[in-house]
Formats: sequence, C-alpha cells, structure tokens
Amino acid sequence: MRPLRLPLILPICLALSLAACATRNQGPATAQGNDDDDSACRAGGTVAPGSPEYVACRKDRDVQRQRAEARADRRQRDLGEFMLNHPDRP
Repeated sequence: MRPLRLPLILPICLALSLAACATRNQGPATAQGNDDDDSACRAGGTVAPGSPEYVACRKDRDVQRQRAEARADRRQRDLGEFMLNHPDRP
C-alpha cells in the first residue's frame, strides 16, 4: 500500500505549488473585477456608459488599481531586499 502513495502525493504537491505561483501575480484588480467598476461608475443609474463622466470615472478607477498594484509590488520587493540584507532575522 505504501508504494502507491508516493506516485499519488507527488503530482498533488506539484499542482498545489504551481497553483500558488500562478495566483501570485494576480493583484487587487482580480479581486474587484470590472463589474464593480461599472456599477460604481454608473452612480446608481444616473450616469450612462459612454458619457464623459463615466469614462473619467473608469479612468480614475484604472489609475487607482494600477497604483495599488505598484504599491503591492514595491512592498514585496522591499521585503525581499530586507530578507536578503538581514539573513540573521527570521
């Protein structure tokens, strides 16, 4: 029974590790989605899609998302640099 476990455990561990790497690069944009942007920019149905206010709102939300992703990337990079420069600290 033991020899059958190893061939089953290895692919499962490999799949889990690859799934973790694949989701690392997904930032806050995937958590919010475009539906949230659309509903927020419509302002309760008072702003029509395609109007200048709607377009400006969508651009603002894109800029906010890009800044949030840049901050998250910068924090991750800073943490990596700190860990490289201070190997004695856990």
